[in-house]
Amino acid sequence: MSSLDWDSKTVIGSKAKRATVTKTTSDLNAQARRAGAVVSTDKKITAGGNKAHQGTDHQRIAKLDRENEVAPPAKVSSNVGRAMQTARMELKLSQKDVAQKINEKPSVLQDYESGKAVPNQQILGKLERVLGVKLRGNDIGKKLEGPKKS
Repeated sequence: MSSLDWDSKTVIGSKAKRATVTKTTSDLNAQARRAGAVVSTDKKITAGGNKAHQGTDHQRIAKLDRENEVAPPAKVSSNVGRAMQTARMELKLSQKDVAQKINEKPSVLQDYESGKAVPNQQILGKLERVLGVKLRGNDIGKKLEGPKKS
């Protein structure tokens, strides 16, 4: 028994503890709080910005941008939407049916009828053919005449 070394110890089945590396600031802050250290955060005002454009330059540029705004594109007039709706009701079609016939989404047709859509001549042409009503020009809502036969 004298050959036993009481200072050495062999443990089977446990892993040696390794030093961990924190990769995120939240992990670092969590470790610091567990250890009882004080954590302080500072917000950088101009972090990541262009050093040439600091201070009131942004405000001045934004004001200039607001003054030079481009007018939004014109929307479809409400009488076009009403003409579409009445023609659709006369044909007893739903918005979904008309949208399928012109190969568009029902939401597009909804926007046209509510007057929220930006007019697209191709879509208006398709709608005129399907509904049989003029949607462009002076006499909006008037029935389309068939092709002239000679």
